Amino acid sequence: MSLFQLTGFQRDLMFVIADLDQPSGQAIKERLEEELGIETNHGRLYPNLDTLVEEGFVERGNLDRRTNYYVLSDAGRQALVERREWEDRALRHVE
Repeated sequence: MSLFQLTGFQRDLMFVIADLDQPSGQAIKERLEEELGIETNHGRLYPNLDTLVEEGFVERGNLDRRTNYYVLSDAGRQALVERREWEDRALRHVE
């Protein structure tokens, strides 16, 4: 799966993860709600995080026995860079 096949919400998750240092799911949820105004329940958040992990864009680790953290994988970072380059090319003529 390419980054272009992800949902907008999944891409937003990746940008939030990129901006935080090993965030927990709760920290990601709080950032989405604070900065983007996106109310997110666990039933939406964690399946989407699981998809990003399964697709290799995000890696999951353990902070403790009950709490996971998330970081972008090398593939995830590269995908975001490529997406940004594509967006920049597409918008270069927009004023």
